[in-house]
This record gives sequence, structure tokens and C-alpha cells, in this order.
Amino acid sequence: MSQDPNLQPGQRYQEELQVMGEQLLSKVKELIHEGNVRRIIIKQEGHTIMEIPLTVGVVGVIMAPALAAIGAIGALLAQCSIEVVRSERPGEVAQDKVDELTRDVPPTT
Repeated sequence: MSQDPNLQPGQRYQEELQVMGEQLLSKVKELIHEGNVRRIIIKQEGHTIMEIPLTVGVVGVIMAPALAAIGAIGALLAQCSIEVVRSERPGEVAQDKVDELTRDVPPTT
């Protein structure tokens, strides 16, 4: 895994995404499945509407009430932002998965 020289070990990487209300639930579900997301904060006009801490293995039944609330929030908001706190940059996760999948593939000659 390559490390960004500006990102110290254990440091969090944050990004902010702009979404329309009807896209909110699907984007949050997508982020949860990425696996490197540690916290999702839903904001509107700079005000925090909802904050969801994610720990490894917290999916399914435990997330159902939060996802229902996110769906309701998305129905009420025209536009909002999602602040995503990750344990590593998104590109690193993709590269790690590629490395993992290609590690066992024998080289072709």
C-alpha cells in the first residue's frame, strides 16, 4: 500500500461530496460498501443534519434504522453535502484490491 507523504499513519482523509436529495441514500449505501469509510456526516448549508460513525463490520440490520432515516432526510432536502472521513485515500483501496486480485494470478509468458 502506497502512502501519501502528506498523510501520516493513522491520520484520516476527508472529502466533501455534493448530492441532490434523491441521490443521498444511494450515495451513502455506496460509501458504506467501499469499506474504508469511518464516518459519514450529512450537512445542509453548513449545518450538520446527521452523523454516522461506521466501524468495521457494521452493516445490515444495525444500519437499517440509519438508512431509513437517511432516506427520509433525502426526501426532504433539495440539495445537501456528504462529508466522508476515510481511513485511507480512495485510490489506495482500489489499488489494494487490484494487488490482492492479481497476486495469485500466474504471469503469462
